Amino acid sequence: MGVAKRLDSPDCRGFDLGQAVAEAGRCLLCHEAPCSKACPAQTDPGAFIRKLRFRNLTGAARTIKKNNVLGGACGILCPTARLCEKECSATGIDRPIRIGRLQRFLVEHAWKTGFNPLEKPETRRKEKVAVVGSGPAGLACAAHLARLGFPVTVFEARPEPGGVLRYGVPEFRLPKEFLQRELDDIRALGVVFRCGSPVRGKGAAEALLKKGFKAVFLAPGLWAPMRLNSRKAAGVFSSVDFLAAQREGRKGPLENALRGKPCAVIGGGSVAIDCARSALRLGASDVYLLYRRSFAQMPAEEDERLEALQEGVHFLVLNQPVEYLCDPKGALTGIRLRKTRLGRPDGSGRRKPEEVPGTDWTLEVRAVIEAIGNKAPEGSSQAYPSVAVRPDGLIRAGEKDGRTSKAGIYAGGDIVRGPDLVVRAVSDGKAAAKAIAAQLGVRA
Repeated sequence: MGVAKRLDSPDCRGFDLGQAVAEAGRCLLCHEAPCSKACPAQTDPGAFIRKLRFRNLTGAARTIKKNNVLGGACGILCPTARLCEKECSATGIDRPIRIGRLQRFLVEHAWKTGFNPLEKPETRRKEKVAVVGSGPAGLACAAHLARLGFPVTVFEARPEPGGVLRYGVPEFRLPKEFLQRELDDIRALGVVFRCGSPVRGKGAAEALLKKGFKAVFLAPGLWAPMRLNSRKAAGVFSSVDFLAAQREGRKGPLENALRGKPCAVIGGGSVAIDCARSALRLGASDVYLLYRRSFAQMPAEEDERLEALQEGVHFLVLNQPVEYLCDPKGALTGIRLRKTRLGRPDGSGRRKPEEVPGTDWTLEVRAVIEAIGNKAPEGSSQAYPSVAVRPDGLIRAGEKDGRTSKAGIYAGGDIVRGPDLVVRAVSDGKAAAKAIAAQLGVRA
């Protein structure tokens, strides 16, 4: 793979018409296209690329949005290199078709031409459905139910809808205007958003059933950050707070903490990369990404890692944070690290990092962002006491239909899977919508 380019550079903002048609012209028009089989949300790239190749742009956009109401966002955020593009048959001849960029182009082209592939149903049903959470799973479920004629109300705790797409992805990766267009398409179906309306408190989800909603889909996401069991200090942020503050326009305190100062980000996933690149944009003098495994073992995509390297992020791999160091006033001065080496594979199949005794050293930094994962907030399951949950607070739900142990309540997205891909959350929302529709007597 060649050197990746920054996602906010001009040549990564999507194809123009000529480029898109030329790229689609490389498609081998496979029967039972393997790229389509590899998409968790069943977006069907084989079908929309075929239509684009023959200049049926409206049909191509309709295929995307019919199958994936967040087709634009997924075109930007999906790790296509290990999903649809990995299975592309053209790989054996040349490089894979750039499916993600074609998908984004078609969605944007529909917006520019005023074409909305999502048609509001002519007939409205009486059975109301509640969706808790407006992240990818909730939006997908709401949109698919609305297209079937069900009145859907989405309850969102935060001031604006979008979930992780709005509050967990930096602006340079997913612009607010782009997300707003996706949301507008869903609103046009008749979906009602009630923001600033958290569903909390004992039995709050079950109470929705008593208020007239015939089904409830739980997709609140995971908003409690995992934290290191180390000494906390001024200047230590969680990735949740760090990214949300930027999207909410609260950059001032972050800039004060970072500008002209060295910063460390702990973690090796996409969120850690987003935090590191954001820290550079906020003026940090140096940004160090700390990861206890090797560069090749990082869960972040290859292009994301290369983009971060290009922008100046320093990767300190095979290093384990041990302790935060502070001055007498409690301000962060550094991190004590211990070198690691790779041992035998663990349950994940990756070689397990082992600490190397006597290798401690100190990295001087003035700010740290912990990007080591999210979990369900403490006590969140009180809102749905009749729903079975795992010891870690995640909801137990059917993989193919989102059914929980409580009749009428379904669940999907990160609250079921743990931190996962946007496209898989979309798949969960679609599956639950079909199950809810079947429960209410409609074949999806």
